[in-house]
Amino acid sequence: MALILAGILPTRVGLMTRLPASLPDADEQTAPPPLAVLRIPKIHVEVAVLPGTDDFTLNRAVGHIDDTALPGTDGNSGIAGHRDGFFRGLKDIAPGDAMELETLAGKEVYRVERIWIVTPEDVSVLEATPTRSLTLVTCYPFYHVGPAPQRYIVRAVRTGDTPARGAREH
Repeated sequence: MALILAGILPTRVGLMTRLPASLPDADEQTAPPPLAVLRIPKIHVEVAVLPGTDDFTLNRAVGHIDDTALPGTDGNSGIAGHRDGFFRGLKDIAPGDAMELETLAGKEVYRVERIWIVTPEDVSVLEATPTRSLTLVTCYPFYHVGPAPQRYIVRAVRTGDTPARGAREH
């Protein structure tokens, strides 16, 4: 992944995609270089964090939400992902679980601090924080058909620079 972050390898991102291979132009657009790689050991997720939250981005990776801190910098970094894609497993996350964020500057470990549900209009979850944190956002309920009426929020705070060893023990 470090080679992808450094721009040495092509930026085909993620282990899965939401787009069928037969869609026109699906392979013609190149993804921008990732800002980071997000790892959530408990739910077996390793995914690139790309800039933006448009359909192209979220169908291939997770996206950094504009006007929030960049991944790996001080403040609250908002990261969005589809509930039927990379963020499906967030339903199984609990406070205390580990996450790892890798940027060109290094690896940082985060622990889930809080999980809550908000309306789509409630963007207060993306406000600046006094500590370095990640706010993961996905649609809710997870198995709802059609436009989801709520958002599932996972807030994790930085705990150090040591790689995550896995989920907390139960």
